Amino acid sequence: MRDILHCDMNNFFASVECKLHPELKGYPVAVCGSVEERHGIVLAKNELAKACGVKTAETIASAKSKCKGLITVPPHFEEYLKYSRLARNIYERYTDLVEPFGMDECWLDISGTRRLFGAPEKVADEIRCTVKEELGLTISVGVSFNKVFAKLGSDMKKPDAVTVIPKESFREKIWGLPLSDMIGAGRATTAKLANYGIFTLGELAACDSKWIQKILGKNGYMLWRFANGNDDSQVQRTDFSMPAKSVGHGVTTTSDICRNETAKAILLELSQDIGRRLASQEKFACKVSVTARMNDLTHISWQTDLPTATRSPMIIADTAYRLFSSNYEWARPVRALTVTAFALVDNGFSCQTDLFNDTHTLDKLEKADDCIMQIRRRFGDSMIKNALLLSPVPIPETKSVVSLPGGIPR
Repeated sequence: MRDILHCDMNNFFASVECKLHPELKGYPVAVCGSVEERHGIVLAKNELAKACGVKTAETIASAKSKCKGLITVPPHFEEYLKYSRLARNIYERYTDLVEPFGMDECWLDISGTRRLFGAPEKVADEIRCTVKEELGLTISVGVSFNKVFAKLGSDMKKPDAVTVIPKESFREKIWGLPLSDMIGAGRATTAKLANYGIFTLGELAACDSKWIQKILGKNGYMLWRFANGNDDSQVQRTDFSMPAKSVGHGVTTTSDICRNETAKAILLELSQDIGRRLASQEKFACKVSVTARMNDLTHISWQTDLPTATRSPMIIADTAYRLFSSNYEWARPVRALTVTAFALVDNGFSCQTDLFNDTHTLDKLEKADDCIMQIRRRFGDSMIKNALLLSPVPIPETKSVVSLPGGIPR
């Protein structure tokens, strides 16, 4: 039997801010995005703000209406990354199987270490105390026999706690919990199952597996297995990287987009980054999608095949623009756009080209793009630009890319 821990740093961003600024302690605090760049939402909050009803992802105005004395601070991602690494250093004293899940969570596989460190619940409590003593931060730790239940355990009691979900009695401990508590069970899935009177993990576990698969497909069968304790996924090492299935880039604009011409410039700017990342991964994309988000935060997406497997920013941008302009009817302004290149293939992949494609022009475009990327690598991104991007584009000037542990981009 495996011994798996899931360590979750409590109110991580807000806790780090309070540690860096002791004067904030004792006050409700929320880490928030920039209002000027239209990212004015709550990214994290401390326990005092949480007690007032402040929720992650709500607007700053809404949060302040619930919590009159709320103090808002901007995020400092480099500090969060530093403390994330320090916490992982503590975890790695016990095992080399430490799998990050974002910046503030990690799975640990400590199977086979009982003679060295004792029972897994003892190790969990030792880690919890060490993080508090050395870093001044609190964590919640779930202890179980698989990854899904270990994460479920860390969520069950917060802050600063250890929760054990044993193999012998997991049914009694977790089958009464709502479906939404389990990783992988999102809003759409839980809403669909609610229509059939399935609200708890136990009710899902008791269903016929073939029926669940018919209703929800492969994801439904996977959730059914999870609810029954059948998760055999392995804890990967910190440096493990899943092969990329897609490369995307999105932006919330500083003002509403109301014309195709503005959208075209933004799609081109986003595609520049996608082309660079595809080149660094030595990948080519066969398909592209565009997602538009409106001011009411609803969104709509479209996807299509690229004319050839490519990493050319110009080809990706041109295809994305034709996809967007031929489908979006401008009933409402757009506040955010995202371009995603997917169906990725490796260098040397052979694919059937369309008889009607101008392959000579496509080859010339790709060679020009390669030259542009080489110039930018040597002299900086601003040294060469498409003429379309010389006019002002409503994109935030500060575009920082933060690489989170576990290969999760932000």
